[in-house]
Amino acid sequence: MANEIAVPPPVLWAQRKEDVFLTFSVESKDPNIKIEKDSVYFKGVSAPDNKNYEVTILLYDAVVPEVSGFVNKGRCIEMILRKEKKDAPYWPNLTKDKKKPHYLKIDFNKWKDEDDEDEGAGGGGGGDYDIESMLRSMGGNYGSGENAEKPSFDDLESDSDDENLPDLE
Repeated sequence: MANEIAVPPPVLWAQRKEDVFLTFSVESKDPNIKIEKDSVYFKGVSAPDNKNYEVTILLYDAVVPEVSGFVNKGRCIEMILRKEKKDAPYWPNLTKDKKKPHYLKIDFNKWKDEDDEDEGAGGGGGGDYDIESMLRSMGGNYGSGENAEKPSFDDLESDSDDENLPDLE
């Protein structure tokens, strides 16, 4: 019975200045989850294949369990951990151990770099992707103003490759 051995579930993580986001990518109806100051415990049985999952993640730094929480979304369990030190720099790792566990991956959909977060509300509402400001910052005058220059294929110099080729015999 191989189903009795518990394995770590796939875990995605991301962070912001004050929070750490964890996503346990497992369908589990009644997971056993404990959020403590320096660790997170997860134990659950996946709904489709009755596979046992269990992991204890020793966190890089302290969190506040009282204001941290999780929600079971059906296909995954999402967790938000509130960092104890709100003004501390970003954590270099999720875990205290320097070696990255095989089940742990970065959640790029939720990730925000430390220097991006300082820009906050600038550049398109809450730091969202703003293509026009990016193009302006790259040195081109591609803004949306009435005098803005838009790139055009007509502005390109002609190339010797564009000349007509002789007929083939």
